[in-house]
This record gives sequence, structure tokens and C-alpha cells, in this order.
Amino acid sequence: MACVLRRLPILDRVRLGVLVAGLACVATGLLPAGEAVADVARIGPLLLFLTAIIVLAELTKEAQVFDVLAGRLAIVGRGRYAALFLLCVAFASFTTAFLNLDTTAVLLTPVMLALASRARIAPLPLAMTTVWPANTASLLLPVSNLTNLLAMDRVGLSTVDFAARMWAPQAAALAVTMALLWVFYWRRGARGEDRYVPPPAVPVADRVLFGVAAAACAVFIGAILAGVEIGVAAAVAAVPVVAAFAWRDRGKLAWSLIPWQLLAFVVGLFLIIPTLSRYGLDTVMRALIGDAAAAGAEYRAAAAGAGLSNLVGNLPAYYAGERVIAGPGHERLLSLLIGTNVGAVITPWASLATLLWFEWCRRREVRVPIGRFLLSGACLAVTGLAAAVAALLLTA
Repeated sequence: MACVLRRLPILDRVRLGVLVAGLACVATGLLPAGEAVADVARIGPLLLFLTAIIVLAELTKEAQVFDVLAGRLAIVGRGRYAALFLLCVAFASFTTAFLNLDTTAVLLTPVMLALASRARIAPLPLAMTTVWPANTASLLLPVSNLTNLLAMDRVGLSTVDFAARMWAPQAAALAVTMALLWVFYWRRGARGEDRYVPPPAVPVADRVLFGVAAAACAVFIGAILAGVEIGVAAAVAAVPVVAAFAWRDRGKLAWSLIPWQLLAFVVGLFLIIPTLSRYGLDTVMRALIGDAAAAGAEYRAAAAGAGLSNLVGNLPAYYAGERVIAGPGHERLLSLLIGTNVGAVITPWASLATLLWFEWCRRREVRVPIGRFLLSGACLAVTGLAAAVAALLLTA
């Protein structure tokens, strides 16, 4: 067992450690078994969705859907960086909104870095155009972020109602993201070239797999907009893609498609956070978030969510904050959500998506200047959070 653990990447060992720590909380009685069962039962649909969407996204990538789309964007841009910038932001934002932010970080990052190599574009601008929208474009739909799924369950909104409530904050956050992406990473002085050479079109190895995967993604998007339960929608969309690969390319179907590390991490968190909350974390969070009647209560909730996200990660930060927010109206809870989504862009561990993105940059030997990353992320967190909360309140 020790030999197997040593072979695992450090991030996987951390995830398993979180699960073991959570189980230890239950075994020692620090967390009552009944409360533990209730907490895990609450995230059952979330775990189903997470498993199905990762399988769907991984096989969609293997079917070359992302590669073809990214290459097509570069061709449509015709060598103009401004056009490529707008197209790439739209692509990453769409992927985040409809296929989850981790899909953007895990699957779109290597695609964009490969595109940078083919088109001889500096890789950092394209890399940043995945990691920032992966976080800041994750407000619109429940499927965009695991924190959104928790929030939707708490406020009792349907998918369409959630989108109707969050479209304005999402638009504001995305506008700020685009402005700062251009200033810090895409302007002439940052990218180093006036134009790029459009790469040749990516050849599709198997058009059947490509067509089935693309159609399945479209079905999934239509299903969630129609109000189908998201776990069911993701599972139904994944089934024909798995069947198509079983028929055409069975070697791509491996147990590694199941995101067991991520599932272990999420379950562990939902055992550890309630335990810590019973022994003082709730008191700390109440002090940070403040009273609902105080001036600027929504901004304070968002700032608390952003600050804690950059210390311990956005999912535990949201869950810890959600536990102490009560009372009528959803503004403070949704403001907390904005803080944990839009504000989680400063430290490399602020969100799981950012951690995964850093790992891909390391594998592809893309240098990310940490000082520049922290400074630009802080600017985005402060201005994006302020703009998004203002939009939330103006459209209340």
C-alpha cells in the first residue's frame, strides 16, 4: 500500500488524505454519524454529475472536438490577436458555463497550449485565457461550478431561474476579466508580436466519434436548460459517447476516466468542514461575514468568501460560509458565491481548477511568473468581485 501511495502524484495524495481525515472525524465521534450521513447524502447528486461530466468531457477531448474547435478559432481570427482574444475568451467561457470549470482547466488548457505551439503564439496569454475564465465565468449556471450546485440547492432555484438571477453578475465579472486579461497578458507589449500565423485545420481521425461526442454535448446543454436534473442529464449524455468508444476505440475506455481522486476529495471536505464548524469555525465565519442588517453586508460576504478561498480553496470556503448565512433573501448567499468563484484567482490553490491548470503548465514547460500571477489575480479579484456584487444588487 505504501508503495502504491508513493507512486501517486502529490495532489492525489493530498485528496486521499482529506478523505482519510474526514472518515477519522466520523470514526472518533468528532462528527456524529447521523450528521455525516446527511452531509454526504446532500452531495450524492453532485457526485453523480461530477463523475458523468468528467467522463463526457474526457471522451469529448479524445474525439478531438476541443482540438478542432480551438484550431478553427485560430483560423477564423486570421492572424489578428484582437479577434483571437475575443474568440478564445468566448470558447473558454462557454466551456466553463456548460461543462464545468474543471473541464476548462483540465481539458482545454492542453488544447490551448498545443494551439499556441502550432500557431507560434506565446503560450502564457492563451494559458491565462483558460484559468481566469475557468473561475470568473462559472457564475451563470448550476453546472458551471460545484459551489453553484450547493447554492442552487440552498436557494431552491431551478436552472433557468438561477441563470436569470446570475446573468448580470456573470456579465460584469466577465467584462472585468476581459479588460484585465488584455492589459496584463494580451496587449502588444505583453504578447510580443503584431500578428500570428493561422495554423492548418486539425484533421479528424474518427468522424463517427467526433459526431457522437459533439451531439452528446449539445444534448447535455439542451437538457440542463430544459430543467432536467443535472446529474441525470450528464449521465444520459455520457452513455452514447461511452458506447461509441466501446465500438470504435475501446482502448480509450479505462478506469482512470472515473475521477475517484476528486470524488474522494469532495466527500472528505464534506466531513471535515462540518467537524470544524462544530468546534469554532462557525464562530469565525460569523465574525467574518457579519450581520445581514449591516451596511455593505453583501460586499462583506463576498470579500469573506474570496479571502477564505485564497487561503483554503473555494469549495470549503463556500460551504463554511453557507452554514452561517441565514434569513430571508438570497443576496448575501449569492454574494458569498461570487466571492468564492470570482475571487478565487489570486493563489495557485484558491480553486481546484487553478491547481490543475498549474500542473498542465508545468507539464508543458510553460513558465508562469508567480509575482505577475499574484498581482494580476489580486486586481481581478477586487475589481471583478466589486462589479459582480454591484450587478447582483442592481438587478435584485
